[in-house]
Amino acid sequence: MTDIAQLSKWNRDLSQAISALGTDAFFPALIAAIQGQVRFDYPQVWLYHKDLPPQVLYHEIPDKALASQVDTYLDGPYREDPFYQTSMNQPRSKFYRLSRITAGKLRETQYYRDYYADTGTVDEAIYLSRLRGCNVINVCMMRLPRHGAFTEQDYETLYLLAEPISELIKSHSEHDDFAVTHLIQPGIDHQVDLAFRTFGASLLSPREKDVLELMLRGYGTDTSADRLGIALETVRRHRKSIYRKLDVSSQTDLFSLFINSLTCLGQAAGDDPLRIYMAPSQ
Repeated sequence: MTDIAQLSKWNRDLSQAISALGTDAFFPALIAAIQGQVRFDYPQVWLYHKDLPPQVLYHEIPDKALASQVDTYLDGPYREDPFYQTSMNQPRSKFYRLSRITAGKLRETQYYRDYYADTGTVDEAIYLSRLRGCNVINVCMMRLPRHGAFTEQDYETLYLLAEPISELIKSHSEHDDFAVTHLIQPGIDHQVDLAFRTFGASLLSPREKDVLELMLRGYGTDTSADRLGIALETVRRHRKSIYRKLDVSSQTDLFSLFINSLTCLGQAAGDDPLRIYMAPSQ
């Protein structure tokens, strides 16, 4: 395909994404536009905030890989993710390569040993958009062995697209429906610690509540056991009980329930916001 033909395709695909701003069709259209230029696997869109668990806003991960790619990631390793750390540390760029920010030493990290090695990913890059309220959205682009690592030409193409992609994500985030549903609003940050301490208290035992708070704060099973001074198997048993009592089946569902319940913090007045959130509508 000639450069003119490629540019024409990008313009058409980007127009589709622009038309979808503020709707659920935006991220699928944006990813399709990027993939029209560079092939990649397992597209994911993540929302990060320094005080809250990450949210996966959109993904195209097959069911068979969802647990290893998302739930395992949310069960603690995300804190060691170089992309997460970069996103929370006043990022300046709108495009990052994993090999660049790890200085080629990813395989030497605990993050690689505990999580990344099992994902089957051979290369990864992200687009990053800084939003108001310390929110950051990343569009993650992975490459699996079947496609090999990104080439230098791939990286050059992705880099050239970074500016419009980042700005489009920012524009999408400013639509009322998206902002109200997903973003931490100014003035609520100081209440987040209260939410960690009270969420689920009306349904769980005191020890289950301790385990839940560490889960929400991003600590894995091993670390939770160490911090609470209890056996690893005891933590696992408490986690199963928490899932059952809160009627969730994954870490993703648990984090979504927590974040959604934040809208009830004021009404809860220091009590469990989940009690208000799950109350039958009148």
